[in-house]
Amino acid sequence: MIRTLIVDDEPLARRALRQSLAGHDDFEVVGEAGHGAEAVAAIGTLRPDLVFLDVQMPEMDGFGVIEAIGVDAMPLVVFVTAFDAYAVRAFEAEALDYLLKPFDD
Repeated sequence: MIRTLIVDDEPLARRALRQSLAGHDDFEVVGEAGHGAEAVAAIGTLRPDLVFLDVQMPEMDGFGVIEAIGVDAMPLVVFVTAFDAYAVRAFEAEALDYLLKPFDD
């Protein structure tokens, strides 16, 4: 079971990810966060294996989350964003993958 955290400032985007993952028995969504600081706290508390992480969020973006946790301590990351401009930077931050919104299964 892959313990998964969903981080996105848009509730509809979090719901879409949760619904997509519900169809896969390998994933257990252990929590959600709506902004970067909340994500940092949730990662520390929930210890997920994988984080679906939005790039642009108020206060602290997805890259700030990785910086706050530290690359070595950060769970695997799949960036989820509507902007393809961050793809190179995402992979430089050791992202596992990069999904563009809107996405489908």
